[in-house]
Amino acid sequence: MGAGVSSDLDAQKGTTNFQLKTGLNDVPESCISSIFMYLDPPEICKLARLNKAFRGASLADFVWETKLPSNYRYLVEKVLGRNPDSLCKKETFARLCSPNRFDGGNKEVWLDKNSGKLCLSVSAKAMIITGIDDRRYWNHIPTEESRFETVAYLQQIWWFEVVGELEFEFPPGSYSVFFRLHLGKPSKRFGRRVCNLDQVHGWNTKPVRFQLSTSTGHQISSECYLYEPGNWVHYHAGDFVIDDSNPTTKIKFSMMQIDCTHTKGGLCVDSVFIYPSEFRQMRFK
Repeated sequence: MGAGVSSDLDAQKGTTNFQLKTGLNDVPESCISSIFMYLDPPEICKLARLNKAFRGASLADFVWETKLPSNYRYLVEKVLGRNPDSLCKKETFARLCSPNRFDGGNKEVWLDKNSGKLCLSVSAKAMIITGIDDRRYWNHIPTEESRFETVAYLQQIWWFEVVGELEFEFPPGSYSVFFRLHLGKPSKRFGRRVCNLDQVHGWNTKPVRFQLSTSTGHQISSECYLYEPGNWVHYHAGDFVIDDSNPTTKIKFSMMQIDCTHTKGGLCVDSVFIYPSEFRQMRFK
């Protein structure tokens, strides 16, 4: 009987030792990859540091294809200038998350690193601005405060109008359009930011009209007074929706203040941002 008890204890001890030796390295990569499909990209990258199995699972194409937007092949060809099949899906995601310029460097597109959602920016240089070639009215000034390193600065004008267009293949979803504007002329002096407000005038007399239209028939118009001199402000121009039946959509956005009874000036026009509408509350409160 004693021998039988001793044998049972040895068997249990052996089982315990076996269980203690089992760890994360023993989890099949296919199981880890299946779990990764439900995690956000930053979470996947953190877990990939755990061990070899997790690192290998994080490289699976089917994991990263779920993080890419439905139009990723279009983006790789148009923006990266590559064959989509020449890159693994993780590298595709990483490259598209970096800001990539196109159309002469005056437009930029990138993916949000957390969600894989598409974001776009259009420089003032890619827009039609009334009087932009006349130095009495407008100047392009260099600044570190713009992702395009330069903004259009209005000194003074009677007829103010800025119009932009973009034809692009958007993934299905709702998008918001914003003008990034600044009252006053920012610069640096002795390493500190300063802002000259001397030429700011005329914006509290009449509101600016913002308009947005798409090739799908969507149109919206709104009016807003410009505010917060000395700060960059994102003015909401409108929203538009893309469904599965819209492979390529052309959008037109504009802002104007064409009341010629008074002049207006002292305004920086940086760019237009196009974000998923769900980002609106998070980024532009």
